[in-house]
Parts: sequence; C-alpha cells; structure tokens
Amino acid sequence: MDLFVVGINHRTASLDVREKLWLSTDEKRRLLHACREKFFSECFVTSTCNRTELYGVIDKTFQQQTDTAASYYREIQDYFVGFKNAASFLKYENLYSLSAVAAVKHLFRVAAGIDSMVVGDVQILGQIKDDFQLAVEEQTVGTLMHKFLQAALHVGKRVRTETSLMEGAVSVSYAAVEMASKIFDDLGTRKALLIGAGETGELTAKHLTGRGIGALFITNRTRQKAEELASTLEGNVVEFESFHTIIPTVDIIISSIDSKEYILTAPQIKTALKQRHHTPLFIFDIGVPRNIDPAANDIDNVFLNDMDSLSNVISQNIHKRESELPKVNGIILEEMRNFHQWFKSLQVGPTIQDLRNHFEYVRQEEVAKHINRFTDRDQELIDLVTKRIVNKLLHHPTVTLRNGHDETESQKKSRLDLVRSLFGLDRSKHSEGHE
Repeated sequence: MDLFVVGINHRTASLDVREKLWLSTDEKRRLLHACREKFFSECFVTSTCNRTELYGVIDKTFQQQTDTAASYYREIQDYFVGFKNAASFLKYENLYSLSAVAAVKHLFRVAAGIDSMVVGDVQILGQIKDDFQLAVEEQTVGTLMHKFLQAALHVGKRVRTETSLMEGAVSVSYAAVEMASKIFDDLGTRKALLIGAGETGELTAKHLTGRGIGALFITNRTRQKAEELASTLEGNVVEFESFHTIIPTVDIIISSIDSKEYILTAPQIKTALKQRHHTPLFIFDIGVPRNIDPAANDIDNVFLNDMDSLSNVISQNIHKRESELPKVNGIILEEMRNFHQWFKSLQVGPTIQDLRNHFEYVRQEEVAKHINRFTDRDQELIDLVTKRIVNKLLHHPTVTLRNGHDETESQKKSRLDLVRSLFGLDRSKHSEGHE
C-alpha cells in the first residue's frame, strides 16, 4: 500500500510553528495540484489550528526514479516545508511521516477525535469532511483515497454514535454553556450577558449562540472588540461602564475579564435580584483572578459557579472520555481490518482479471488460426472445449490468489508481482482489454 502522510500537529510543534504551516483554501488547492503532479497519483490535505497533514498515494513513476523509500519520503517532506517557506523556523523533528498501515491508523485516530489536543474533539470530523470535499472538487482523489477518506469518516461517525467519547464539556467555556443549557429547558427564551470579549469570552459566546440563546449582550472594556464579536454573532453591545443596569433583565451572566477587583459585588447582585423579583440568576465566573464576589453565592436564587466548580465538571468528563478509549480503539481496529480487506481485494481483482484476459486472448488467437479447418458444428465444439480448458487451468491460481493462505502484505505483493511478471501482464496490450 503506497499510502503516505507527512504532517505537523500539537504534539510535535508549538502553536507559533503550527500556524506558519496553516493552509488557506486557495493554498490547499495549489498544494494538491502541485503534489499530484510531482509525487502522487492521488492526494488529500487537511489543515486546522492544531494540524496540517498531506496524504498521498505514491506515484509509481516518481517511486521508480528515486533510489529508496527514505529518499522520496524526504523529497516530499522538503516540498511540504518549502511550500510555506518554513525551512528557517521548522525542524524536521517537528514533522512526522507515516506510510501504509500506520498512515491508515493515524487518520482513523484523527477522525475518531483521539489524536486531538482535547480528546473527543467534536469539530475535527467536519473539518476532514470539508477538506475531503475540496479534494473531490479539485479531482485529486481516486479509488484508493476516496475509499480511505470515506472509511475515516465512517470511523468518526461510529465513535459518535457507539461511544460517549464526545459527550460532556472538557473546556471551561463549553462547560459553562453546557451547564446553562441543563439548567434551562429552552435557552431560546433566555437572555445572557457576556462580560469580556477575549478568546475565552469569544468561545463562550459562540457556544451560547450555537445553543440558540434568545438574546446575547456583550460588554468589554474596549468597545471595538465587543462590537466585532457582536456583529459576528448578532449580539447587542452594552457599554462597560453601565452593564450593571441590564443585570435585572438577564438570566445568565458569564464573566471572563482581567480585573484585580470584583466587577460585580454581592450587594450589587442583591439589588439586581430584587429588581428581577428574585427569579433565579445563574452566574459563571471564568475569570482569573475571579471577577465576581464569592459572597454572591449566599444570596437566595443566585447560583454562582467559578473555575473550581467548572473544573470539577471538566475532570469528571475527561475521566468519562478516557474510559471510552478501549471502545474507540476497538472501532478503529475493526475498520482498519475492513479497509485492509478491501485493499487486498483491490490488488488481487485486477491481477485475476488481467490473467483471465491474457489466457482468453491466447485462446481466441489460436482458435482463429485453425478454426476454418473445421465444420460449423466442430467450430462451436472447439470454442466450448478451449474455454473449459482455460477455466480449469485458471481455477486453482484464481482461488490461491484470492485466499492468500494468511500471507503477509509483502508476501502477497511479491506473489502478485511474480504472476504479472511471468505472464507479462503489464506489457501485454490485450491484458488491459485492448488488441
């Protein structure tokens, strides 16, 4: 299996290195076509904030022009790095290269979400699907790569439906929103205030929007950042100096801001609660240091969660996800076997067909030379008898090629190569269905 992958991810390189190898959609297109022309008969590329990977089926012509596998693997690596002019800041230790079964296992692990920075990553499968579609549009995937990528997507879908790997929040922002969605039956009827439009605040706002929050108010010391986030998520900007005034109107407060002092004190929250007629108010303080006065938790109908309480939820969910790993690995192993069986049939099938075409060509050629010596009735008999002879001659070789007798991949390839060489199947035009 001449399948190969070269890549970089969160385990092999820091973010400042990974982001320099990140590929835009246009760059993916250009890399796909360049590599298809230089190295691969088929190829696929995926690029996210945590990984950039190039997969390909090594082209036989390119393979034959290079002395060793190590040589052409290094040539592909060099081109991969050079495509983004990354040689000056990237070391080869940052790269990983895998081939054959190891490459299959790697993509299956990625699609399953267990090779991600956060185990059980729910986004990676969609990213692979989008990049697969791009490769299809650019016509750089063929039979092998198409089946390979479909199998990877199937792994991811099975993991989602057959295990609990992707259930439960494992990030602070997601944990806060998940808890809010459990508290309220319908977030669509609720209002939320987000204090802080930094990275954590932005992620939290996106999760809230994804869960269908009824109304989202955003405030930040720098109004421009709040406006940018609000325009993206269709939120409402509130002046930082006056955000206290809308607390009586919201049901959820999520605060993630850098502040040495509490931005909300217990008395302020108590006053707001009176104005909202003591209906429950849920507050998630994910600021470091804390943004909300912890004494607010002593107020009736105020439910305050801080980093500690959210971290406990995250720890429990991580433990649950880790307990699912044996199931996930079982799915990966099963799908690897299925893919391997398909690949073996792909190898054997054309050889058997070429062998039968070769024998049939010889049979027809010899019958045609002598057929006029026989009567019409005898001509039909000659045609029937010679076909039976060919079928009997090919029966045992066909069965043996299909079964393989528990041969290794290398042994089976050697035997197929020997058969093709003995009968000249790669040289005979008729073996390809031509005369």
